[in-house]
Amino acid sequence: MDADVAVVGVGTMGSMTCWQLARRGASVIGFEQFAPGHDRSGAGGETRIFRTAYHEGTEYVPLLLTAQDQWRQLEAETGRSVLALNGGLMIGPPDGALVRSVLASAAAHDLPHELLDEHEARRRYPQHRLEPGEVMVLDPQAGFLRPELAVSLAGMRAEELGAVIVRHRPVVAVEPDADGVTIRTAERRWRVGQVVLAAGAWSNRLLPRHTPPLTVQRLVMTWFVARHPSWFDVERFPIFIRETGAHDVSGWPSLDGAYVKVAVNYGYDRVDDPDRLEHGVDDGLLVTIRTAVRDLLPDLVPEPVRIGAYMDGYTDDRHAVVGRPDGLPNTVVATGFSGHGFKMAPAIGRAVADLVLRGRTDLPIGHLDPARPAGASPARLRTVAADLAATARTS
Repeated sequence: MDADVAVVGVGTMGSMTCWQLARRGASVIGFEQFAPGHDRSGAGGETRIFRTAYHEGTEYVPLLLTAQDQWRQLEAETGRSVLALNGGLMIGPPDGALVRSVLASAAAHDLPHELLDEHEARRRYPQHRLEPGEVMVLDPQAGFLRPELAVSLAGMRAEELGAVIVRHRPVVAVEPDADGVTIRTAERRWRVGQVVLAAGAWSNRLLPRHTPPLTVQRLVMTWFVARHPSWFDVERFPIFIRETGAHDVSGWPSLDGAYVKVAVNYGYDRVDDPDRLEHGVDDGLLVTIRTAVRDLLPDLVPEPVRIGAYMDGYTDDRHAVVGRPDGLPNTVVATGFSGHGFKMAPAIGRAVADLVLRGRTDLPIGHLDPARPAGASPARLRTVAADLAATARTS
């Protein structure tokens, strides 16, 4: 055996899994076709949102609280800061799905929060232009993460603890059997006791019959110039998510005093081949974010001055798959995080390490079980391109 465990894909989930396994003394080999911290898939864009009052489901809150603790553990072990809790605003009509689900999540787990009516919201956060009657929910345990740095640090720390990371070597085959797993690259064959597949958008290529069908979307981040930059610094401008009318966007404070990141919360278009992610964005697709910035954030110049393109794999029900697939020995999968996995990555890494080393985990990941029942019908996958095409057809 070359190692106890192989981790295929040392990106968001893979880097955290390597770190969690190595800190428990397991011998680990990580395989990464690029290098930890790369920006060619899901872990990019300078900042990512962290929040605890979670509108995607109350079942995630314990994982997020664990993740917060584990982010602090990574900071303690590396001496670097990756998580800033400057607060988070969930903005929309009081009867809208976002506000109702966030309040339900906070109530179910007794999370600290404030509900700000329209007048108090305007007074405290004048950067936002509100529609009549809109409210804000303030989550003080929200903020932002530094994704490229966090993944790089987790990989580095894993290596300090004894892990080996094989960089710039794509895996071409993963072959589990009753006695272990064979990992093949173009250069050689590796033999390990167990494998963790955390290959993101590439997962279906390696274990197509044992990973959920993934629709890969291109996620685009955009940055804008502020007329009054100090209004958007970390102390004055919490992260936000806003669903109002036709707009569904998120925003982050400025880290450099020059640019403010605001992005659409769903994909721009479909990625048919993850090896050919298009980093250039057609100007016509930017009308959605330009309009949102113009309507909602009047102090920002509504023309993006920086654009970044990334991608993620979406399952039919928009929940990841984490666990042991039926009929596949010595294998754990962690894939399909559907655009909302980064914030919980160290908790997922801990749960996966539990499954590998103990055969079970105490963390609540039952809703992510690979054997969970399929939904009655797949949720509609919204994209900017499809929205614009539909608008063009009806205009």
